[in-house]
Amino acid sequence: MTALVRVDCHLHTTASGDSVLRPDELVDRAREAGLDVVFVTDHHEVVAAQRLAASAGIRVLVGEEIRTPAGELLGLFLTERIPYVLPVDEVIDRIHAQGGLVCLPHPYDEVRSSVGAIADQLCASGRVDAVEVFNAKAGTAEVNDRAAELARRHGLPGTAGSDAHDPDGVGAAYLEMPDFATPQEFLAALRGARVVGTLRPHAPRFRRP
Repeated sequence: MTALVRVDCHLHTTASGDSVLRPDELVDRAREAGLDVVFVTDHHEVVAAQRLAASAGIRVLVGEEIRTPAGELLGLFLTERIPYVLPVDEVIDRIHAQGGLVCLPHPYDEVRSSVGAIADQLCASGRVDAVEVFNAKAGTAEVNDRAAELARRHGLPGTAGSDAHDPDGVGAAYLEMPDFATPQEFLAALRGARVVGTLRPHAPRFRRP
């Protein structure tokens, strides 16, 4: 029987500049929430994720939430930082050049910087690897439903994440999925994933200093 793991695909530490979740708190809270794997996806920063990946007692994978002129993208399985405000196509090229995966986070959330206006175009291009179909900080369930429909429409796998910027949010959304070791194994395992999540529209939003 294939081992299953719980994976939160979208988390932020204080390195993001708008989060109060310290790296050590993230690890502790992830363990308490029963998570096996977390993607640390700080805004325009990968150092905290890299340090946690080398020392944490939980499997930490390196990602980055990257702002582009058209909205935010998630890069997963990264090895180095990608600068912000580059054109969408260049960001996608840089993610793939690292062997990483391109994910569309909260594509239809109007409160945050999202790529909803070009989401169909991006997915149809074949250059998007996954869509975040459940974000625990989405303002409404309808926002996540639209993201799930986008993924279905283009035959793309879906991810889920707490998008936690505070300790209480860690693990509010995650995937229960077959274990994996590489980006391609992760993509394949997403096809058998089960989304578990609770909306936190009340979640605090922290301004950058």
